[in-house]
Amino acid sequence: MRYVVCVKQVPETSDVRINPETHTLIREGAAAILNPFDNYAIEEALRMREKLGGKVTVLTMGPPQAEAVLREAIAMGADEGILVSDRAFAGSDTWATSYTLAMAIRKIGDASVILCGKQASDGDTAQVGPGIAAHLELPQVTYVRKIEAMDEHRLVAERLLENGYEAIETPLPCVLTVVKELNEPRLPSLKGKLAAKKAVLTHWKAEDLACDPRLIGLDGSPTKVVKIFTPPPRAGGQVLTGEPDAVVTQLVEKLKDAVLAAGR
Repeated sequence: MRYVVCVKQVPETSDVRINPETHTLIREGAAAILNPFDNYAIEEALRMREKLGGKVTVLTMGPPQAEAVLREAIAMGADEGILVSDRAFAGSDTWATSYTLAMAIRKIGDASVILCGKQASDGDTAQVGPGIAAHLELPQVTYVRKIEAMDEHRLVAERLLENGYEAIETPLPCVLTVVKELNEPRLPSLKGKLAAKKAVLTHWKAEDLACDPRLIGLDGSPTKVVKIFTPPPRAGGQVLTGEPDAVVTQLVEKLKDAVLAAGR
């Protein structure tokens, strides 16, 4: 069994800077951390290995400094880390990113379960995990809050919904995106930290993955950011006072005026 966990290095602060020309994140000089949701994906992969045996491989796409999140995962107990890094990947949107990660997973070759955090804290799109599943043509279960049953051929997962959950059975291999309700991530041990410090990480470039150059980086991204701006602050609301019937009448009139104004 091979468990591949896709992780991301994200800015530690929500006060991110944007390049005004490329409309991409400026990562230089900003403190970075492992995407918080990815901790739960790593922990679940470790639990799967403890139950069924196998190997946990942690994969990330990013600049050279993204090595840090791979070593953090190894300190938690992952077996190996792979960094996919190339200037050709710069400016990738979620579709190009998921394509690149899918190509890396194909190169790994024997993944039984691919796990991702439900979303990254810097983009909040929740699109990369499903994108990987689409590129690899694998079944997926998103927003996983519990693994009910699992063996070498299938698993049953509870998927979190707005008003409850649903249980889904899927064959392996498959892609899972997980939520924080799934588990409690372990802290790295001293032995794990020493192993992480000494670990030799694998580095792959675009040519190592045989990526189609038309599908990677800024040029291979079907979505483009054309404008970034700070929305204006919300204006203060209006409090209606009086008897309930009178307040309802005032509110209806104001809603009518707003609808008419929007239609002009």
